[in-house]
Amino acid sequence: MSDRRTWAREAIRIIEADFQRSADTHLIPLALPGLPGVELYFKDESSHPTGSLKHRLARSLFLYALCNGWLKPGAPVIEASSGSTAISEAYFARLLGLPFIAVMPASTSKEKIAQIAFYGGQSHLVSDPTLIYAESERLARETGGHFMDQFTYAERATDWRANNNIAESIFQQLRSEHFPEPSWLVSSPGTGGTLATLGRYVRYRRHNTRVLCADAERSVFFDYYRSGDASLCLDHGSRIEGIGRPRVEASFLPAVIDAMCKVPDALSLAAMHYLAQRLGRKVGGSSGTNLIGALLVAQRMVATGESGSVVAILCDGGERYVGTYYDPAWLAAQGFDLGPLVERITACAEQGAVLGFEVPSLGIDS
Repeated sequence: MSDRRTWAREAIRIIEADFQRSADTHLIPLALPGLPGVELYFKDESSHPTGSLKHRLARSLFLYALCNGWLKPGAPVIEASSGSTAISEAYFARLLGLPFIAVMPASTSKEKIAQIAFYGGQSHLVSDPTLIYAESERLARETGGHFMDQFTYAERATDWRANNNIAESIFQQLRSEHFPEPSWLVSSPGTGGTLATLGRYVRYRRHNTRVLCADAERSVFFDYYRSGDASLCLDHGSRIEGIGRPRVEASFLPAVIDAMCKVPDALSLAAMHYLAQRLGRKVGGSSGTNLIGALLVAQRMVATGESGSVVAILCDGGERYVGTYYDPAWLAAQGFDLGPLVERITACAEQGAVLGFEVPSLGIDS
């Protein structure tokens, strides 16, 4: 057996051993007094060792790359990321003794950059977020490393049938609840890989559960879902880090999604602050996006007399955003006045008031 094959065997053992040391993430109920008959849960992915949903993806991407023979001893791993995937990949690269380079927008929070450095990775910042792909490819060529390319491989690296993926975990944790088969699963799209896993799993297991994709304001996914035009692109990145893309990514599979909504950034951040108040700890902006999606489907369920459960993804903790989303000066500089929006969200969740904000959606009423 070649030295490289032997190295890959040991690398896979190390990653599998790390998995065995890790517990599953929690499913946290969030009461909605104003929306009776709907039981909302958040799948808290912030409790992973690297603090986000992307820990699952990074582990899958490393195993996929190893089994495909793409990684080499001592050769760098390069990833295009807005931060969270890079943090998780830096963790696994350190486990294997591999150099890691994260190619990220220059606007990425300094807290994320510091976490990448904590795990031994380097941050390569670019001023134009649309150039992170090309720059990653260039670095891989010049260093003899491997560009992990999460946006292409996220949907195929994860075993969507089982193997304790996020969908199987949710259904296992709901077994003793009042509504063990959720009416809706709600997730925002970064690569689209989590949505692909959720959508495929519920079809494979023949569940009646529907999947809602809650997109960010500065993103092409919602418009692609509506138009089918895969050439759509933007000249800027998303303000909600970790979700929303300026181009249609290969891992985004609209056919496994039942409905979509497009959440304005201000509403995502207001929902983030509301959720942080309810949980007693900070959460990330994408969790706010998912809360708005969950409230939209919950309102629809109440209006049609449907009872059931809704599960949304809590993607990461808010400690990474203390200098941005939780900083009053930063919010003011961005033109965000969140107070009135937090009040609307509170009235919706706790008194049953109509959300009262324009959120384009497709498929929720069907």
